[in-house]
Amino acid sequence: MYSVPLRRALVTGSDLPYPEGVAAAEVLKVGAGVGGAEENRKGLTAILYASLISAGYFVLSKLKLVAESASKAFAVGAGGTQVANGLSMALIGVGHLVGMAVGIAMLVGMLISWAGIVPYFSGTTEMLSSAGGDVGALVSATFREKARIIGAGTIGIAAIWTLLKIIGPIIKGITAALAANRARGSGQALDITEPDLPISIVGGTILAAMIPIGFMLYNFAQGGPIAVNAAPTIILTVIYILVAGVVIASVTGYMAGLIGASNSPISGVGILSVLGIALILAALYKGVDGDATKALVAFALFVTSIIFGIATIANDNLQDLKTGQLVGATPWKQQVALIFGVIFGALVIPPILDLLNTAFTFAGAPGAKEGALAAPQAALISTIAQGVLSGTLDWSLIGIGGAIGAAVIGIDELLRNTTTRYSLPALAVGLGMYLPMELTLLIPIGALIGWLYNRWAEQQSNPAFVERIGTLLATGLIVGESLMGVAYAGVVAGAERAGVESSGEVLALVENFAWAVPLGLVLFFGSIAWLYSWTRGQAKDAPLHDEPVAKVEGEVR
Repeated sequence: MYSVPLRRALVTGSDLPYPEGVAAAEVLKVGAGVGGAEENRKGLTAILYASLISAGYFVLSKLKLVAESASKAFAVGAGGTQVANGLSMALIGVGHLVGMAVGIAMLVGMLISWAGIVPYFSGTTEMLSSAGGDVGALVSATFREKARIIGAGTIGIAAIWTLLKIIGPIIKGITAALAANRARGSGQALDITEPDLPISIVGGTILAAMIPIGFMLYNFAQGGPIAVNAAPTIILTVIYILVAGVVIASVTGYMAGLIGASNSPISGVGILSVLGIALILAALYKGVDGDATKALVAFALFVTSIIFGIATIANDNLQDLKTGQLVGATPWKQQVALIFGVIFGALVIPPILDLLNTAFTFAGAPGAKEGALAAPQAALISTIAQGVLSGTLDWSLIGIGGAIGAAVIGIDELLRNTTTRYSLPALAVGLGMYLPMELTLLIPIGALIGWLYNRWAEQQSNPAFVERIGTLLATGLIVGESLMGVAYAGVVAGAERAGVESSGEVLALVENFAWAVPLGLVLFFGSIAWLYSWTRGQAKDAPLHDEPVAKVEGEVR
């Protein structure tokens, strides 16, 4: 429900790229026959080729014949740093779609973390003594314990600034939704792409949901220090969830539009939410220690899990609503379908988590097996909650991140006010600092490839046609890997159910294949080069003028 009024603010009233939403829309358009016959034929071919190659590399990586990533840690002075590259073709596609501004901003964030923060802090006595002389372990620990917290501080400041900038469009969106609701109630006809779920239902559902949430919080708090003073704490917590829900849904929706739902660092927003509730609890329950502190940490994490639900749903819904906008969908029908998605997700996710906990276990939990899932973001959020409530959190790291974020915001505003071509989105810089390099390095590379392709497209006889074929190629890179990832998850789950001990490597044919990294690098970048070369060959023969667009609105909507 929080994501419903955000549609007008962040989708229809915004120029955010929404890479996965655009990709899904392009697939639907080609499949439905929107566009001329030549464009549809070449576009479908581009999607299929890119999807097959992207899925093929994914399968080869799971067979362990080629590498899934390549990384190298090395010493820098007394400390160290690393270069890491996850070989994901979907990230190339995401980079192509998000564009150079976001790509450059993420690269700046990576440089701040890996060329500045990690080398500096890894050379401190604290970090050196904990790594035992292993450069790789030193770098990983420094990024996890220092750089990510600084990055979270940058994300926090950028998120607040982003919210201040979009609060106007959000209010306008709610006002427009109220106006549309009144118009529909008076019998006035609206365009089918206009009506959302009635805002009265949206607001009423949000408030009604707070009742079971309040009961869950009350039940969870029994036996701990909160039980002594339950009513005011629960009421304050419910108010916090109401307010934080608006903030978190807005920020995660914005981040999804900026770099995609798959790459949106929801855990960074989770850090903000756990900081908020932990500070509230620390103010209410001063001087507690021992088991009482543990109970408060558990309560803070439980509240954060509720807010995470808001974050993840808004993160996905805004992408879906962007797809709907691009294909002319009726918003309220989409939103009803998304409600069913939430219900089915609530039914499916718990047994899947139970399966993961049974098959792999989680590091740090009772009975954890060798090779247990690390869940690093969860560990980081738990550490922050404990740090706030025990008074041991290093606030200077958050402060450094905030200062970096403020500086980047200043640079971005200067660029936007003095030029029309350049910007440095602070949130994207924060994402580059916070996310591991193997998840982000290919996005700037993909952005550069997409920019070069679009520059070439501008010189062709039909630039719009040529540029769209490139968009469809990028779409295929995302689609192929994404679908194969879902299929692979099903294979792993089936193997675990059958009692096969695979540690998630159910398809592996070999272990520690010596040529996996060089072969993977050559095959990966060779495939990307061939795909773009082939696409240019297909696109340069574009017709001089677009052919008539097929009328398929009824089917699409």
